[in-house]
Formats: sequence, C-alpha cells, structure tokens
Amino acid sequence: MSPYDIFTAGGETSATTIDWAMAELVRNPGIMKKAQDEVRKVFSKKGRVDEAEVTNMRYLKSIVKETLRLHSPVPLLLPRESTEKCEINGYEIPVKTRIVVNAWAMGRDPKYWTKPDSFIPERFLDSSIDFKGNNFEYIPFGAGRRICPGISFGLINVELPLAYLLYHFDWKLPNGMKHEDLDMTELFGITVRRKEHLHLIPIAYDVSCVEKSQRG
Repeated sequence: MSPYDIFTAGGETSATTIDWAMAELVRNPGIMKKAQDEVRKVFSKKGRVDEAEVTNMRYLKSIVKETLRLHSPVPLLLPRESTEKCEINGYEIPVKTRIVVNAWAMGRDPKYWTKPDSFIPERFLDSSIDFKGNNFEYIPFGAGRRICPGISFGLINVELPLAYLLYHFDWKLPNGMKHEDLDMTELFGITVRRKEHLHLIPIAYDVSCVEKSQRG
C-alpha cells in the first residue's frame, strides 16, 4: 500500500467517523458536555489544541472507539480467501472460498455488547479492547496480517479534528430541533454515511471569559 492509498482511503473514512461522532454527541448532550470538559481542561493552559496532548484524553478516545463500534465506516472488510478446506462451528468451508467479514454487524451483536444500539463511550474506559485485531468482536480496522496499515494515521485524523471542534465551539441543532429528533438513518455503500447531512450551529467558546471567571 502506497502513501497515496493511505491518504485517499483514509480521507473519507475519517470524515465519515467525525460526522457520526458529532451526530452522536449532539444527540447525547451529557456525553458532549463531558467530552468538552475533558478537552477544555487539558488545553485551557495552552489555549490551543495540539497532537501531543490528545493522547492523554481518555474520554475522547473512548468516544472515537464507540463511534467506530456503532458506526463502522467500512461495514464489510476486505474479503479473505480460505487456503485450505476447514470447518468452523459446524460449517464446512471449501478451499478458495471468499469470505466477507461484516464488521458493522459484529459491532452491534448483543452477544458481545450490552445495549449494542446505544452510544455509551464509558464501555471502553476500563476495557482492554483496542484496535489491534485481538478482540474479534471489535475489528473496525480488520485483523491479522491484512489489518489496515494506516490505523495510527486514521485515528489521529479523527481525534485531533474532533478535539478542535469540541474545544473551540459549543454546538446546537438548527431551527429549534430537539436532539432526540435527529435522523440517524444510515446510507450503506463502500462506507456507511449518514443519509441526511448533519447541520449544526457552532457557538464560539470564549476562553477569555472562562479564564476571568476562574481567577475571580
């Protein structure tokens, strides 16, 4: 895989993940507030967001993990082909059988996840589950020798912009729309995007006012 492949393939999936993350945060104001509190506490001294500090934000990282679980940007992983005949759970797999892994369905399987259709970042706070393909109920980047080589690039491409959005702005829905009325319908393709575009109103976060209130 070339750098061109990593940048072009990672662009849409990162944008899709940010789009879903913001939709879930607006739909869950308590989670949004908790995430903003963490981001603003970490960056309040510097007055800006930088990559070095993102690694210390556990809740933000949990939000990204939960977004990738509930809204896997690539629902069907790249096909695998069996090199020999085998049997899995009573199913006979002939040699040269093409197998497609449904990462979207695995991320919502009630056998592995409590309240699988709910957005609960806390499930990852004290969990050892990661992106490395060791936990087969959670493989948004694939697993094994064919795991996505751009994991680190893809993650920072989501975490850093999301931190910027949460630090610099408060967010609300337009036209008095209630958060519970936000349409979360998915549009399936090579990636799973939102069927309806996400329209939000940004409200600039005044850092100076917060600093004055803290000093006062």
